[in-house]
Amino acid sequence: MQGRGSGVLLHITSLPSPYGIGDLGPEAYNFADFLADTKQSYWQILPLNPTDPSSGNSPYFSYSAFAANPLLISFERLLDEGLLSAEDTGPVPEFTPGVVDYETAGRYKHQVLDKAYQRFKEKVCNGDFEKFCSENAEWLENFALFNILKDEFQGQVWSRWPDELRDRQPEALEKAKKDFRERMEREKFLQYIFLKQWVSLKSYCNGKNIKIIGDIPIYVSYNSADVWVNPHIFKLDKGKKPIVVSGVPPDYFSKTGQLWNNPVYRWDILKDTRYSWWIRRMERTFGYYDIVRIDHFRGLLQFWEVRVGEKTAINGQWQDVPTYDLFDTLLGHIPDFPVIAEDLGIITPDVRDAMRHYGFPGMKVLQFAFGDDNPEHPYLPHNYERNCVVYPGTHDNNTLVGWLENESTGEERERLFRYLRREGPAEEISWEVIRLAMMSPADTAVIPMQDILGLGEDARMNQPQKMEGNWKWRIIPGQVTSVHTDRFRALTELSGRAG
Repeated sequence: MQGRGSGVLLHITSLPSPYGIGDLGPEAYNFADFLADTKQSYWQILPLNPTDPSSGNSPYFSYSAFAANPLLISFERLLDEGLLSAEDTGPVPEFTPGVVDYETAGRYKHQVLDKAYQRFKEKVCNGDFEKFCSENAEWLENFALFNILKDEFQGQVWSRWPDELRDRQPEALEKAKKDFRERMEREKFLQYIFLKQWVSLKSYCNGKNIKIIGDIPIYVSYNSADVWVNPHIFKLDKGKKPIVVSGVPPDYFSKTGQLWNNPVYRWDILKDTRYSWWIRRMERTFGYYDIVRIDHFRGLLQFWEVRVGEKTAINGQWQDVPTYDLFDTLLGHIPDFPVIAEDLGIITPDVRDAMRHYGFPGMKVLQFAFGDDNPEHPYLPHNYERNCVVYPGTHDNNTLVGWLENESTGEERERLFRYLRREGPAEEISWEVIRLAMMSPADTAVIPMQDILGLGEDARMNQPQKMEGNWKWRIIPGQVTSVHTDRFRALTELSGRAG
């Protein structure tokens, strides 16, 4: 990230689409045009990995750290490519505008994708597909088989599968691959098509001087291909079940901490392997994005582990990570390593030292800046160093209007009004907070799309500790008007951030 710029936070699922969930189709390109029209430099999204209803469809709890979500595949692009006909997509279920319907969209889209796969098989030459499978074989084979076995065993956790499959005995794996060869090819096809469509969209954005900021959670889900294939790098017992799990101690979001329940890494084993799994993961991640936000960066210096069976994250303990050895090794394999470190919550000096050492910018969240009457608060704009990224709020926060109307205390609003030197209704004050971010000394400002549209609490993306009802907000067709475009462009130019 170089120079002064700004961007918008909007996940792909939040785009309009006739098919119940945002995708890589025409509306994604229209949004790229909106970013270009408003002189933005960045489009920030959430993780692209597959989501699972059992994890509330959170993109941060995927069953693969390497695969992508096939529900984001565009039917319009498949129609253009001749892999679908107009008849193949109908009848389309009736979807509620502005809401992601994961269950209905999933059933419907997979039925249509089956038709695309059948037509793809009829093609005489699939050289590009074969090349993709060969180049990605190391993770792709395992992911495809895992996904099929997960369905075969009705979503049952892999550690409860028959011992020979749980333990990945070679004979059992070979038999399964033979039995499910056709279904595995379909899984590979979906990953191939996703990547093809993603590369096209990313190239379109890059051609308009817009860089994609991606997001990587440091942990993976226990019921994932990653843990099934690599149990030795996680803290598991002899039955391959977690001994301890991830979380964070009490913080702004929760008085009892957050119990994430991901398995935690065995950093001693990772170090012995010279972090080969992390190298492969980061190489794939940088293949998708121009810049990577590392979620919970704190966990790559020390991580909070909690014994299995605890009801909250209060009774945990910190464990060390060989941070400098890890990043020095990663940089040796990936010299161009543009990273944003998510450094929210309780941050100790060693985290700041590591960020300064590698030049990683941290994050500033304006919703957190007015909790106490402290002119030295690090999230107040006058205290920013240039090498940081400022947000009014993140995907874990309420919208600005929702925060002002429903979450902020009277004292917080009073301090904010004093800082702004004005008062007013939430819709007006929310725009003044956006202006604070854009006018700040931070090199980079990223504004959630909900705040540009002035939306309330109903448009919130995620509420931590709430398992159901998250990740559903979408733009309604026609909701983004010339008024929003003109206003945001004018502020971008005025604040010296025009890309």
